[in-house]
This record gives sequence, C-alpha cells and structure tokens, in this order.
Amino acid sequence: MSLEKLLNQAFSLKTKADWKVKAEESLKGKSVETLKSSTYENIILEPLYSREDDKKTPDYPGGSDFRRGINSLGYVTKEWKVAQRISYNSVDELKEKLHENVEKGQTALSFEVSEALLETKERLNEILGDLPSIFPFAVNGRGMQSTFLAALAKHEDIATQISGYIGSDPISLFAEDGVIEEDFFKGWVNDIKLANLKLPKLRTVLINTSTYHQGGANAVQELGIAAATGTFYLQTLLEDGMKLEEILTKMVFQFSIGSNFFMELAKMRAARILWNKISQVYGADTKNRGMQIAAETSSFTKTVYDPHVNILRAGNEAFAAVLGGVQYLHVTPFDYATGGSQLAERIARNTQNILKEEANLQKVVDPAGGSWYVEALTTELAEKAWKYFQQIEAKGGMIEALKTGWLQDEISSVNEKRKQDIYTRKQSIIGTNVYANLDESVACANGRTVDSYLGQVTPSIQIRAIQNIRLSEPFENLRRISERIESKSGDKPMVGMICLGELKQYKPRLDFMKGFLAAGGLQTVESEPKQSLEQAKQFILGQKTKYFCFCGSNDQYESEGHGILSALKKEFPDRIFYLAGLPHKDVHMQWMNEGVNQFIHLKSNCYETLAFILSAMEVAHR
Repeated sequence: MSLEKLLNQAFSLKTKADWKVKAEESLKGKSVETLKSSTYENIILEPLYSREDDKKTPDYPGGSDFRRGINSLGYVTKEWKVAQRISYNSVDELKEKLHENVEKGQTALSFEVSEALLETKERLNEILGDLPSIFPFAVNGRGMQSTFLAALAKHEDIATQISGYIGSDPISLFAEDGVIEEDFFKGWVNDIKLANLKLPKLRTVLINTSTYHQGGANAVQELGIAAATGTFYLQTLLEDGMKLEEILTKMVFQFSIGSNFFMELAKMRAARILWNKISQVYGADTKNRGMQIAAETSSFTKTVYDPHVNILRAGNEAFAAVLGGVQYLHVTPFDYATGGSQLAERIARNTQNILKEEANLQKVVDPAGGSWYVEALTTELAEKAWKYFQQIEAKGGMIEALKTGWLQDEISSVNEKRKQDIYTRKQSIIGTNVYANLDESVACANGRTVDSYLGQVTPSIQIRAIQNIRLSEPFENLRRISERIESKSGDKPMVGMICLGELKQYKPRLDFMKGFLAAGGLQTVESEPKQSLEQAKQFILGQKTKYFCFCGSNDQYESEGHGILSALKKEFPDRIFYLAGLPHKDVHMQWMNEGVNQFIHLKSNCYETLAFILSAMEVAHR
C-alpha cells in the first residue's frame, strides 16, 4: 500500500443506531432503554449522548447566553475567589485568622457577622487592617447586613475601596424562620441605595438559594427560585428609583453544590442562561447581564458518622462548582456538623488550593464546554427551570408562593423521594446507610444558630418554615438510639445470625445482613455453620438478644429452614425471627405462619426495619 493511499484511509462513520446494536449484544438481549435513569429533576439521563443531542448554537465563554462563563478567558484572567468562611469565638480570633488565612491561599474575606463583631465596630479598622483594599468581601450579612454596612461606610478612608459582596436575602430568611414581614423591604431598599453611594464597588443584593437546597429542593427548583427572587428584588429596586445597570451590578447569587456532579455543574451554567434571559428582557446591556455566583459545598450531603468521607464529598462538589464557573467558593470543613476544627478548616481551604495549583483548573477555560452530555443537560435544566420560574410567578411570586405553602410542599415532595431512596438504600451514604463503622463514636451534631432579620422586627404573617436538614440525619438518629441502649445495658444491641449450611452457602446473605444492620448501629453475632436444631437452640440460649435472623441459600431454607424455625418458635415464642433474602412468593405465607417476622432483602426499607428493632429494644431497656 502506498503512503498516499494509506493517508487517505479513514474509519467508517458510526451512528447511534450502530452503537445501540453493539450495546444490546453486550446486554445479552436487554434493551438499552434499561440503561436510562431518572433524576430528582425528572430529567431522563440517556446512556449515550451524541452531536444530535446538542441542539444549541455553538457558543464561546463570555458570550451569547453566558452558559460557558461570564469572562472570555475564564479563570485565566479572573480566578475564582477562595472564600472560606472563617469561624471565630472572639473578634481577636477573627483578626488573627483573617491575616493568617490570606497568607495560606484565602483570597476573599468571608465570615459570619456576629453581634460580638458589631459591638466592637469601632475596632473594624484594627481588625481588618488593610485587607479590604487588597481582598474582596464574601459575606452573607443576614440580619446584621444593615449595621455592618453602616459601620464600614463610616471608615471613609477605605469605603470606596471595599469590593466583593456583603449581601442579604430577606426572602430566604423569611423561609428559614417561618415569618414574613413585608414592611421590612422599605428599610432594606434604603440600605441598598445608601450603600450604593457610600460603598460603590460593593455588591449588596444577595439571592440565596442555599436555604431551599438545604431543605431538599432539586436543581430545577433552586434555579426557578433564584430567578423568581432575583426578579422580585430587581423589580422592587427599579420601582424605588434605582437604575437597571446599578441594580445588576449590586446582585450576587448564592448556590449550594450537591453531590450529583454533572447536575450541579449544569446548574451553574443554566443559572447564567436564566439570568441572561431575564436581564435581557429588562433591557440590560450585554456587559451587565453576567451572573455573579457565590457557591458553597452542600451541608445537606454531609454526615456526622465517618466524617472523613465528607472530604471526598466536598472535593467532588468543589470540583463541580469550579467547572460550573463560579466567582466565589466556600468548601465546608469535614467536621462542620460537630463543631469544626482547625484541621478541617485547613483541609477545606487546601482543597481549593489543590484545584487551582495542582489540578490547574485556573489555567483552562470552561473544560466542560462542548461535552454533548453537559450541553444537553444544561439546556434541558434551563428549560425546566424557566417553566418552574413561570409557575412561581403564576402563583403571585416568591412571597405569595411561601404564604400559601405551595413552595414548601413542592420542596417537601422532592425531599420525601430523597428520604425514601436512602431508607431503601437505593441511594448510598457511605459510612451511614452502607459500610457503617460500628466502632466509631462521635460528638453530638452541632446545632448552629445564626442571627436573622426576624429578631428585630414584628412578624406579621406566619408561614411554614423550610428546615435546614441533612440527608443522613434519620440514620444518625438510629445510631444514637443504639448508643443509648448500649449505655443503659452495657452491651451493644445485636442480632443473632443463625447460619445454615456451609460458608459458601450462607456468607453472601450474612455479609448483606451485617451491612444492613450496621446502618442502625446493630452488631451481629454468628452461629457455627451447619446448624442442627439442637445447635440452634444452644446458640439462642447463649445470646442476650431476642432478635435472630436466618442466613443461607434458598435450597438450605427449603431443606432445613422450615423445620428448625418451627421448632425454635415453639420453644422460644418471645424471640423475633427474620429471614435474609426474599423466597418465592408461593411460600411467603408458610414462612410467616412458622414464625418469620419479616423478610430482609435488597428492596427492604432499611430505615423502617431498623427503627422498629431499635425502638423495641429501647423500650425493653427502660
């Protein structure tokens, strides 16, 4: 073959239909439709995406609908700000940590505004030093925003240099606290206008969707809420005389980043599409339509038990946030739920340093751009979120949606689906509902409280609050019940495993049961293999527990299990017996009549089963 002929060779083009044929061959006759999955946003994920799925017009960073970012060169020219929220017990500690952290990679001044800080506001110059002239702020002022802005404005020598954001979102606070004070907006608008004059480079209008995320909302709901809240504030400030360009340069959107990597990445991209569309309708110039995003890794996904897994969770979430194109990022310390530590704060900050300096994400412009999957997901998410935004507006806007309870019901419905998935272990939480470590002991979860507006005003309308929760809490509560039982009885609560047959026959189901019970803090004690009736009796007599489970193969159950179970139930009527696995439905009733309380298998509701066992055990030890 000549060189010219060789160079003219090419691979034959393959279509999606060709792939489907090959895929179904490897699936041994099953349809590729079985590979599709559905998300909490009711988006059907395809097993394969191709050019045909990317229906948008080719785009570039900093242009068109801003899906690929608001800067043409991304982080190459404008890095995201490392905005780790500094915890402190005194203003002196805050001063020390601020100056220390900026030397270790922190690039924004981020902390909770406390009463202690405001009581010493005359010391702000001393506490902050020259940092505000070098680093931007990244602060959710919540109920303290007005006082904090006023204190900063008094320092005229630095006021015009202060940048970043010190914002607050009254609506999200109303949702958290369960009260709406509509008259509050008058004072809030005045604060925004005054800050615009005194602190011209500072953003002060925050749209905080973390409140809804931490209540269990899905990505579509978060985006729709962001659009509706942003539109409400935009319209409110316009009606009070502010110019459109001024308002847009004062706004910043805060999102929590969950564990679904590609969905959360697409959420940031879709958010910019929505805000570009809304601001365009209002007549804004292109240069003012880019969305400023402050992101934080989700507290909803974090656990109290096996907390070091939170490092991996936060790393995954931070990675998604950066690829999504955020401007500010806070990574939650791995032990935040139990009070935090210096080690966890350092690891959280260094997570961002690694993404910047070792993963080199600040040197690549929108690495996710052009991925058919990411682009298709972004487009579908934006379309669904726009419709959800329209639903909220049809209800009368955010305030009315909260007053009627419609929005709370919508979020609660999604959260119930999430809970059912972790109850049945369809969704895994490593170290909590799967692979739980029974030798672990932890401090109680930290009940953090923060100041809000509502302690300063008279509430006029009561609404149903959106609770700040963590997905792992139900199983963590089971572990605490188990710990209480142990403290009262002196022994860990346990379930006896009656093993039928040889090791290879019972081990698969024994291992399954160990993992299943460990999620509730229940230990297992195993009998010797090849149990005869007499051996089983002796095993039961030797245990302090009244709960036992048969483990074996289906063949062992049919050949030996029925006789052993009937005799044991007759001799020990107060014992509770379970069967690992799900036998054929034709023999279900037979097993139940012989004494099986419940079949425990892959589709069992793990939480409900463990809650029943532990509740009964706790009652017995009162």
